Amino acid sequence: MSLRRSMLLTMTAAALAIGHWPAFAAPKAADPIAAFDTDNDGTLDLMEVKKAASALFAKLDRDHEGTVDKRELAGRLSAKELAAADPDHDGTLTLDEYLAVVEQRFKAADPDSDGTLDAKELHSKAGQALLRLLK
Repeated sequence: MSLRRSMLLTMTAAALAIGHWPAFAAPKAADPIAAFDTDNDGTLDLMEVKKAASALFAKLDRDHEGTVDKRELAGRLSAKELAAADPDHDGTLTLDEYLAVVEQRFKAADPDSDGTLDAKELHSKAGQALLRLLK
């Protein structure tokens, strides 16, 4: 066995043993503040969140009917949540209905009611529920 191959095998074994393999490490989740913070203040406000939600809605509305259904929402809302957000009970959400859910989740994720969400608030259960409607 060549010295080079032996060294490579030793390094590979060591990397696997300590659980660190940078070349194959799972990518970190994208930072939602960096992704959606258009005014670069380090927080997300309702306008920024609604802008991100509107962009996602447009992507989800693959058939361009102006609504999203359970299939298009792809697990972002449970059946119960979809029913609660669907005032006309047609099984779909319009952009306005979707944004109403986004606003409710924003408020739930903003316990200090300062109108902005920081990283800590986004990592809460309510913040994670909101982020499902933005990504």
